[in-house]
Amino acid sequence: MCEGVPLICRPCFADQLVNARYLTYVWRVGIQLQNTRERTIEEAIRTLMVSEEGEVIRQRAFHMKREIERSINDGGSSHESLNRLVEFIISLPGTK
Repeated sequence: MCEGVPLICRPCFADQLVNARYLTYVWRVGIQLQNTRERTIEEAIRTLMVSEEGEVIRQRAFHMKREIERSINDGGSSHESLNRLVEFIISLPGTK
């Protein structure tokens, strides 16, 4: 995601199924392959590289990359959350 590249998701078990659906249907930055061979890897790559649907997915992936960069840079939400976690851990008794 940090590179702005669309994902081809092939979930196998556990939380991979939920993650693949989220990336495909909520964030719309990837394509999910089904175990039923509904869509082959070649078809997924062609879809992402040359179709109009692929163009939309590529644009959304690039936009997500920019949002991730904002989040991890100084002042971003992830950066600030990590700083608060470190400050909390340091404040615990016996951690200095």
